Amino acid sequence: MFENFHFLRAEWLLLLVPAIAMAWFWVRKTQAASSWEKSIDDRLLSVLMDGSHRRSNRCLTLMMAGAMALAALGAAGPTWEKLPQNVERKNDALVILLDLSLSMLAQDTRPSRVERARQKIADILRLRDEGQTAVVAYAGDAHAVVPLTDDVATIQNLLPALSPEMMPVFGSNPDHALQIARELFTNGGMLEGKIVMITDGIDDISSVSKHRSRAFPISVIGLGTVQGGPIPLDRLRQPGRFYQTQEGNQVIAMRDDRRLREVAELTFGNYSAATLGDDDILRALDVNLPSEDATLDVDREFDTWFDQGHWLALLIIPPMLLAFRRGMFAILLIGIVLQPSQVRAQEAQPGEIPPEVLAAAGLDGGEPSGFSHTLGRWWDRLWYRSDQLGASAMRYGQPERAAVLFEDYPAWRSAAEYRSGEYQRALDGFEDLPTLTDRYNEGNALARLGQYQQAIDLYDRVLATRPDHEDAAYNKELVERLLQEQQQAQEQQNENQQSDPNNEESEAQQDQQQQEQEQSEQDEQADDPEQDEQDQEQQEDQEQQEQQGKQQQAEAEQEETSRDEKQEALEQWLRRVPDDPGGLLRRKFSHETKQRLRRGDYDNRQGEKVW
Repeated sequence: MFENFHFLRAEWLLLLVPAIAMAWFWVRKTQAASSWEKSIDDRLLSVLMDGSHRRSNRCLTLMMAGAMALAALGAAGPTWEKLPQNVERKNDALVILLDLSLSMLAQDTRPSRVERARQKIADILRLRDEGQTAVVAYAGDAHAVVPLTDDVATIQNLLPALSPEMMPVFGSNPDHALQIARELFTNGGMLEGKIVMITDGIDDISSVSKHRSRAFPISVIGLGTVQGGPIPLDRLRQPGRFYQTQEGNQVIAMRDDRRLREVAELTFGNYSAATLGDDDILRALDVNLPSEDATLDVDREFDTWFDQGHWLALLIIPPMLLAFRRGMFAILLIGIVLQPSQVRAQEAQPGEIPPEVLAAAGLDGGEPSGFSHTLGRWWDRLWYRSDQLGASAMRYGQPERAAVLFEDYPAWRSAAEYRSGEYQRALDGFEDLPTLTDRYNEGNALARLGQYQQAIDLYDRVLATRPDHEDAAYNKELVERLLQEQQQAQEQQNENQQSDPNNEESEAQQDQQQQEQEQSEQDEQADDPEQDEQDQEQQEDQEQQEQQGKQQQAEAEQEETSRDEKQEALEQWLRRVPDDPGGLLRRKFSHETKQRLRRGDYDNRQGEKVW
């Protein structure tokens, strides 16, 4: 109970401040001397007046201050257990269409149009606290980046990787993007939804207007400037040059507000040029849908924290009976009027931290608000649970502390231990977890520990269940190369070790021969007339042996250096195990385009204009 104790609405504890202030002023008022008390001596006053009224006033004041304190605690929402409750989720689906044609590289809007577009998407996600969001990128053809989801973190993680260079086909084809958007709505079971296009131009108005529907209004946010700007080609390995037509004229990509506004009006949406604030986003999202049903019933029940503040109302009843005395009812009236706002429940997947909890901990995509950087103190534990503190510790780059805070959450604890470099502990934790993702993480931990073959076996298990698991396929290929290099290094080391005994035996034989030669020279020294010549030959032999020894030592040092370099190369490969979102999306888009070519539903979407 005490471990999970926290407040759902901790800001209501601020009511304790006026409660204490009112109690202090009331005490000052009741203790103020009357006109008689100011005029009569204290010794005579004690005989003439009864002091019981002072005691009753003081008692009443303390009771009212206590009642206000209890009201503040109850409004803050104390809780320590979860109960299953029926919840609803907001019927608000949005598909964002991001234009990734070459004209989005223009820098007339700093730093560039595509950078501003990514910032706008991040702002849209920040403003949408409920509902599902999808992202579709398009150029000559279109691709779904993220289907309809309420996982804002996944979209934010993929945003930096989106750029025009990754698109397989150049051009600008919003028609195909709108087709995919309608497919996403259908697959998500949505009968209505909003579409927001973030683009710098639309060449063919009919390619968008033919998708007009009141159930799916299309709003447009225009990027760039009316004056326009050239399209730099430095990203296409042509530094210092700009895109030109076949006639040699420089292409200037301009924003046509009239055309973009016409497209939005024809499709029941709103148009706004991109601004530095949120006005353009609010206007784009301010469209009415035909249905009046703002929420959808969820068939499942979810465990939500049960507000226990109502029990404190029983303790407030006795002071309320005394509140009808003159001057006291006004104080209680403040506590009656200031009722706590209702908690909005929304759908959360089992095992995930609910969005309102992430927001309270400062983990909803913005900077943490009111959350201490020194995590795990008693003050933090009073307001947040251990899993919330652990999530914030992970964000602040403290995986060691997060592993301690995640003691009761095995999956998160193992992830924190993996992040902190405790790969063996992380491996032990992943082994006890049942999901396919845990097998993948277990393989990563084994790879970090140098157990490459076991890691490959686990990647094979993951791929056998999910052949489209690109991360597992990529890591398997990487670890296989590491295993091959390790085997080659081991074979070379074995060869060197096999040659070492021969060298030792040869050195022993040389030492024995040298000793026999010295003994023979000592025996024949007195009778040998050529002693000086033999001494010189012996000295030359010693120098030659010393030179051979130095050469062997240098070869050993070189071999050790080579092994260190290979070990460093292995560590560099291991550091590359985390996948690159940009590379994964690029391969995904290329694969989808090839699939369309094979099916024959690709009709040369690039056309003549490639920007």
